[in-house]
This record gives sequence, C-alpha cells and structure tokens, in this order.
Amino acid sequence: MNRQLNIRPNAHPNRRRATAASAAVLLPLVLLTACGGGSGDGNGGAAGGSEVELTLAHSYTEDQPQHTCGAQVIKEEAEAADVGITVEVFPNSQLGGDADRIASVQSDDVDIDIQGASALAAVYEPAGVVDAAYAFDDAAHLDRFFADGSADQLKEDFKGASGGVSILGAWSAGARQFTANEPIREPADLEGLRMRFPGSGQYLLNAQALGAQATEVAYEELYLALQQGVVDGQENPLTNIDASNLVEVQDYVSMSEHQQNSNLIVVAPSFDSELSDEQRTALEDAVASAVEQMPGCVEEAEQEILDAWEQEGSVEIVDDVDQEAFAQQTDAWFRENLSGDSLAVYEAIRDSAE
Repeated sequence: MNRQLNIRPNAHPNRRRATAASAAVLLPLVLLTACGGGSGDGNGGAAGGSEVELTLAHSYTEDQPQHTCGAQVIKEEAEAADVGITVEVFPNSQLGGDADRIASVQSDDVDIDIQGASALAAVYEPAGVVDAAYAFDDAAHLDRFFADGSADQLKEDFKGASGGVSILGAWSAGARQFTANEPIREPADLEGLRMRFPGSGQYLLNAQALGAQATEVAYEELYLALQQGVVDGQENPLTNIDASNLVEVQDYVSMSEHQQNSNLIVVAPSFDSELSDEQRTALEDAVASAVEQMPGCVEEAEQEILDAWEQEGSVEIVDDVDQEAFAQQTDAWFRENLSGDSLAVYEAIRDSAE
C-alpha cells in the first residue's frame, strides 16, 4: 500500500504565490513511503523504497553564488546520491521573505532554507552574533567555526529555541564593503555620514560598533535613496552592490571587509524523523559540498565584478582601508555591550581565530 503525507492538489510551482501563506499551504514536505510485500532494510531511502521531495528556498537571484554554487549544488549532489531525494529550488524570495520562511521551516512547510544569521536571530537572538562586525577574520575563519566543533553549542541552543530546526552548514557569501561619495579608510571617516544599514538588530549594533550613523532604508529603495541623497552611503557585499547597480550613484567602494556575509543552511524538524539515515547523510554531504565550493565561487564572482568596474572606470576602489583600526574598535565595543549567550557566542568566535 502507499501512504502519502502532506500532499495537496494543484501544487505545481507555477501556481504558487510568493507569500508566507502560500508557502504554508502549498509547499509542505512530500514524503512517499511504499509499504510493499518485502521487509526492506529498515533504513528507508532507495533500498527501503521511500522517496522524499524537498523544497529549498532562499532570497537570492539565480545569478548570485548563493544559488549557483549553493542551492543548485545541494540539489544536484543530494539527487545524485540516488537515495530517493529530489529537491525543488525556489529562489528570489518566491516563498516569502526571510522572517516568513524561517517560520515555514519551523512548521515543516519549507524543508531547507538558506538564511543570514541576522534573520535567524528572530528565533534565537544570539545567532545574530555570527553577523557581528569583524567577529570573523575572514571567510575561512567562519568555515572553521562551523566545521571544527566551535559552533556546536550555538547549533544546539538554536535547535532547542527553534523547535527542532537544525543548522547543517554555513558559508560566507563575501565580505561586506562600504560605499559612499567619499573614501572611508578609518573609523573617523564615518563621522557625519548617513550610512544605510539593514534594520535588523545585529546590523544596527554593527553600526554602533563601527561608529556609523545608521539610517534604515529598504534594500529595494536603496538605489533611489542614494541617488536622492537621503543617505550618503551604504554597506553590502560586492555581488549585491553590483546586482543593484549602486556604483551608478556612488563614487567609492571602500574595501573594509567589516562583516562576513553569512549564510546558514537550516533544515526543518522533520529532517530528524522523516528521512532515513542514508538520506540524512546524503543531504549533509550535499551541504558540505556546497560549503566547500562557495569560497572559490564567491572569489571568482567578486573578481569579475572588480575587473569590470576597473575597466569601465565606473567607481574608485579604495583598497587601503585600516581594517585593524576598525576591528579593534568593534571588538572593544562588543565585549563591553554584549552579554549572556550573545557574549558567549562572540567570545567563542574570537577564540576560534587562528
């Protein structure tokens, strides 16, 4: 006999609306378990006769590394393992914004999500510290923190606070840089500038630690806000700066590398109960493969962007930023102003630096 869980009619992707409500109604985990005459091997997967269709959601465009080297690699590697997993990828916030999607992951309506740490802070506030300014020395440091056991306590606490959502891996999708109509080389250069920062808690803490005057502007309105002088500058990874054509309205890109643009790959609570051992292993291996490929993919994408800007002469690249001065200032600020589990996460990150 066949047992079918959480399947609804008319769930074709072209009929799904990009809202949290549609995600919750139309896109649950699909698990098909065949109960045939054989005894099976008890492990599910291809040998056990079960097939799982998983939804993987994120907010990035199909041209960004998070999709090409992240989501697509996870899909391809998980399906290639031939253990009964198929993955359907929904980019561009098709299943809702970050806050909506993490709620859908918690309720098992989205199976896999690629989220920034600051968005996950809505579920467990100390998770946002992963996005603290200069917490990580570089992308390799972030990778080590999540791979060598240093992040185990954070993962455990997040899983408990979120109702069973697991963090399978993490990567940096590039460092965040400053742009403005004047160069920013040291903390004093931020004085008097209205700098756009995202409105989430950790980003606003970063602004304070860096000594910036934070102004909240929606990302979709950022180009116009810069063009009209509502804000003087902003901060984003190079891929975002390029995707939004911000160099058309900014004269300088200052390579501050003040924050690793984190992505955490999270899976719904059903990961533990509805997947076989070999399916869980296949998905974990697929995420590990994406994590391994991401640094080279991001580096290549960023170099292409920098080369194009240089060739076009569209913006001046400031590569002599005093990152050490910024890092010392932010470290002192966070150690003084963070407390409890948030301070513990920050100290664990800094302790894991080489």
